[in-house]
Amino acid sequence: MKKLTNQQKKFVLEYIKSLNGELSAQKAGYKSKDLKTVASDLLSRDAIINEIKYQLKKQISSLRVNKGYVIQKLLQIAEFSLEEEDILDKEGIATGKKKLRDTSAGLKALESLCKYLGFNTNQDEDGYKQAKIVTISNLDDDKI
Repeated sequence: MKKLTNQQKKFVLEYIKSLNGELSAQKAGYKSKDLKTVASDLLSRDAIINEIKYQLKKQISSLRVNKGYVIQKLLQIAEFSLEEEDILDKEGIATGKKKLRDTSAGLKALESLCKYLGFNTNQDEDGYKQAKIVTISNLDDDKI
């Protein structure tokens, strides 16, 4: 495998920080009027891609985050976001109606949890298709 130059290594480290090839090429010291092309060329090289993967894996392993911790936090976010709370009028008095706290955050947490646990296939072991979750927000009772 071809060794990377110091400039290429700097490009990789900058790219991991920003995910912006043009900016990373500039910060790595590449001198060109078309840094976008330079970045595209660098990102098409196997050696660069392998180094990016290696550096990312190294950073992730250095975090030492327990899988159980991630699952617990995602569950807490989903449960909190999908709890019902009272709808208040202009004076702050409960109207008797309820709403979910933050549907999009709750669904995002559940989606992340499913991906993390490997539930992202189109069918499970029993052959059932996954249900699609459809949300309707800000609808009056009259419109339903």
